Order: sequence, then structure tokens, then C-alpha cells
Amino acid sequence: MNITLLCVGRIKEAFYRDAVAEYAKRLSAYCSFKVIEVDDEPDTGNSASASARVRDIEGERILKNIDPGMYVITLEIKGKKYDSEKFSGMLSDLFVSGKSDIAFVIGGSLGLSEKVSSHSDLKLSFSDMTFPHQLMRVILSEQIYRAFRIMRGEPYHK
Repeated sequence: MNITLLCVGRIKEAFYRDAVAEYAKRLSAYCSFKVIEVDDEPDTGNSASASARVRDIEGERILKNIDPGMYVITLEIKGKKYDSEKFSGMLSDLFVSGKSDIAFVIGGSLGLSEKVSSHSDLKLSFSDMTFPHQLMRVILSEQIYRAFRIMRGEPYHK
């Protein structure tokens, strides 16, 4: 099982990097886990067209890192919501059905391009709230780790 976090931008704060690294270490017992960071594009204006241009450029960078055969899950505020047990069950179902190469995509500060969103096999939402992208990596990494613990019947905090 291969899990890839495909993210726009770099984590600047050491405490976020340390947290993602800790979950990556824990996940190594369950799967191959890697994080791919693509460059974020500077926002050059407040217009809708400038924002769309930024999303499109970042989207092209994301799409270059999606391999054929990957099951793509984009994080989008209007995506499907799961509790931890159902999220674990969804991942388990993917693995059982032969989809063992999964990419979770976290867009930049302006969101995802339509091209990336339309390439998604599943749109996932963690909340109606907006989280900093760096923190979302930690939350997602933790939930993936929790999902594997649930799949294996191992203890996890409820």
C-alpha cells in the first residue's frame, strides 16, 4: 500500500514538520508513506482571474506528480465527510478492491484548480472550517495513521 500526500507549498514551521515526520515514521509499519511538495505560486492580485491563474499553475504542478493508476483523493471543503471509523473503512475498501496507490491532494491557499478537482476520484472534507495547509497535513497524516490502527483492530484514542 502506497500513500502519497501531494501538497502545494513547503512547511515553514518546525513543529508542523516534526509532527508530519512522526506520523510518517508511525505509518511505516503499515504502508509506504511519502510527502511530495510542489512549489506554490505567488498571488499577484486580488482579481478572480489572477486567483484562477495561480490555481491553474499550481494545478499543473500537482498533476505532473499524479501517476497513472493512482486513486486521487482531493481535500475540498465541499467534499464528502467521514468519521474516523468510516474513513478507515473507505480506505480498507480501496485496498481490498486493488487500489493500493493512493494520493491525497492538498491545494494551495487559493484552493485547487478545476483540472485537479475534476481529476479526483473522491473529494474529501474534514470540516466546513478552513485550516492552515500546514496544519491540514498533520491532521490528515494522523487520520491516515488512525485509519490503519482501526483496520488492524489496534487501540486508538476515541
